[in-house]
Amino acid sequence: MPLMLRPTLLLLAFVAALNAQNVYPGKEWEKASKPEAAGFSAPRLAAVTPFLQTLDTSAMIVVSGGRVVYEYGDLQKVSYLASCRKSVLAMLYGNYVASGKISLRKTLREMGIDDIGGLLPIERTATVEDLLTARSGVYRPGSNGGDAREFFPARGSRKPGTWYLYNNWDFNAAGTVFEKMTGRDIYDALESDLTKPIGMQDFDRGTHQKSGDLTISMHPAYHMNFSTRDMARLGYLMLRHGNWNGKQLVPADWTKKIVSLVTPVDKINPPQWQGYGQGTLWGYGYLWWVWDDHGREGPLAGAYTAMGAFGQYITILPKLDVVIAHKTVPRASSNEPAREVTDAQYQAVLMQVIAAHCGSGCAK
Repeated sequence: MPLMLRPTLLLLAFVAALNAQNVYPGKEWEKASKPEAAGFSAPRLAAVTPFLQTLDTSAMIVVSGGRVVYEYGDLQKVSYLASCRKSVLAMLYGNYVASGKISLRKTLREMGIDDIGGLLPIERTATVEDLLTARSGVYRPGSNGGDAREFFPARGSRKPGTWYLYNNWDFNAAGTVFEKMTGRDIYDALESDLTKPIGMQDFDRGTHQKSGDLTISMHPAYHMNFSTRDMARLGYLMLRHGNWNGKQLVPADWTKKIVSLVTPVDKINPPQWQGYGQGTLWGYGYLWWVWDDHGREGPLAGAYTAMGAFGQYITILPKLDVVIAHKTVPRASSNEPAREVTDAQYQAVLMQVIAAHCGSGCAK
């Protein structure tokens, strides 16, 4: 009898079978002939627009089955991605973990990763996997803010791998690890491994540069700038298990792993961040936020999202075969106050989109 296929090969066979019938964007996104043809109610989708107009949303796109069913604002405008960059880095890791260039079990000590003033012996036992899951146990500030550093416990008080805390030190060090272990600049890898193969329309390598206060930490932040319609391409690549029109750009098993639930919503630290989004159920995987539905079925079952400050989101709803990309332009100029769509506001938008989904029961 033939040997049984390993789970990875089974997943690849499943992805290949699905890919034969999937729709992919070319130079432009294809639009659905009408929302109902893609499983959405046109009147209910239209009702999303007045709500977005009350917010600081600059653009949003909804893709169903590979076709655009809803768009709002300037989809071509390129701006700051904020912490969605971390989810993109997780995608980049896949090929290099698969090739063995990056080992998730390697410790900071083994890789020679340190920082200003030195890390504690216990901190140096943190692994690459601990960095990707925000469980390093290294409680020192990163080179940029926007994390939970005001809730740091004492250094050395938590064993690496045992306690989640949203910490930019982990995320920035994960960038340093990527470059050290692969010998590649993050932005060069981003361009060759993702943006060119998926045909991003608005990507400009020249707008990407690292930043941060390197007197605080030697690990810079790898900020990124994308348009809303290009963010949707990244989300669609994830929805299709890393496959883009027949080419496996990210290993299928890796796309599954990074959106698996590692930290349930009730274990998120600080406790004030539980349900990041004021009452929602987002837990954490590998640099992706993962819907923690406690095993319940429904449109959000298996959902995951990239989240960034001021209202940057790439949300994937596998049950509905839907990708949503939402964006704000935080500041039109340095003299203006920041524009922001809160997590609670975005969650309300998300629920409106879900409510507009009518599947095969849409009126013809």
